[in-house]
Amino acid sequence: MSVDTVSLTGWGRTAPTTAVRFRPRTYEEAAAVVRGRGPRGAIARGLGRAPGDAAQNAGGSVLDMTGLDRVRALDQGAGTVRCDAGVSLEQLLRILLPRGWFLPVVPGTGRITVGGAIASDVHGRDHPGAGSLARHVDALELLTADGEVRTVTPGTALFDATTGGLGLTGVILSATLRLKRVATPLISVSTERATDLDDLLARFTAVGDRPGGPQSYASAWIDLLARGRATGRGVLTQGEHAPLSVLPAHAQRTMCAPRTAEYGRRDPWPALPAPGGLLGRTSAALLNEIRYRGAPRSRTGELRTAAAFFHPLDALPDANRLHGRAGLVRYRFTVGYGQEEALHRVVRRISARRCPAFGATLQRFGAPSPGWLSFPAPGWTLALDLPAALPGLARFLDGLDAEVAAAGGRVCLAQDSRTRPETAAAMYPRLGAFRELRAELDPTDAFRSDLARRLGL
Repeated sequence: MSVDTVSLTGWGRTAPTTAVRFRPRTYEEAAAVVRGRGPRGAIARGLGRAPGDAAQNAGGSVLDMTGLDRVRALDQGAGTVRCDAGVSLEQLLRILLPRGWFLPVVPGTGRITVGGAIASDVHGRDHPGAGSLARHVDALELLTADGEVRTVTPGTALFDATTGGLGLTGVILSATLRLKRVATPLISVSTERATDLDDLLARFTAVGDRPGGPQSYASAWIDLLARGRATGRGVLTQGEHAPLSVLPAHAQRTMCAPRTAEYGRRDPWPALPAPGGLLGRTSAALLNEIRYRGAPRSRTGELRTAAAFFHPLDALPDANRLHGRAGLVRYRFTVGYGQEEALHRVVRRISARRCPAFGATLQRFGAPSPGWLSFPAPGWTLALDLPAALPGLARFLDGLDAEVAAAGGRVCLAQDSRTRPETAAAMYPRLGAFRELRAELDPTDAFRSDLARRLGL
């Protein structure tokens, strides 16, 4: 097991803190770290894709779980896979697709570990039909504060506290996930432009009303720099797993032979001058205009690889440096159905502020997860990245928090780096139960993170 002292940040590269990093290669080594923790406690960390401080632990221990990266069993009869927590979703997809399987939930990056995905209870573009990842976990092995390993299953309080619990109930060592069958490795994609936010929401609703709509992968890029009649314009993209029948005859023969399906290539991105901060207001507005005008008004049946459809930004080196040396702040919130006017107000405020947001994404949520701190709830969710150095950003986002809270919505804790503790408590009604379970399970406060200290979790 390697040990070193390092300065760590989240994907947003803000608020660095120093910790002792351990990289266990066995469950026993991980247990030894937990038992030997110092007064500042320990927290697990995967590939560092949390934008905020959820996987940092100032002055304490951090368990780098990437050394635990074995796929232990693929049961093709049951349609399940059992693997270590340090296995990445990208790694799993490369193994599963040639065998005709796919992950039940696919978030916006493949470079996230299974443990991190469960601890964040990640969601994908098909949340109205598939829900978040917790719905597809059959069991997980959890290393608790006493150094013991527990098998945790759905329907228990510990499971509901751990899925979405940000690593604060223990260290996830392994998990068994249920999979979905797919006929080909390709995604059949439809794209359409929307002229404003009302048009975009209507097109989203139409997707959900179509046969199989809730099961499709739907999301929209939204232009948060557009103003006036174009406020909230965007591009809606919908995808479904392509059946064999849509492929050319030679491709069908290939897919039906000993399977050669691959996760696939992503479309290459140009080399961008990121170190100095590419995305100011002017450049972001220009890129948004190009992106909107370059999208088809309406197109169906385009075939893309899974990598190109689900994880295009993983092909962009140093994507987290586009907002400058000071880093980025991710703001993700959700408001319920019937609260569309609140969504309109937030979008108008961001547009009026001329915030240089390039990759803003709008999605729909379905039924909530059982996770006590899980983010998804029925309604609309908007995510955007902003330069951390933007003047007045903290006050501006506090104002958006107030707007979201007044509408009964919430911000995403797994991606947060700046929310106030009283705001988080108001948005998550199960937080009290979560604290009580932690106090019972972990009376010495073994598992801690910078986020947990900041929000009083």
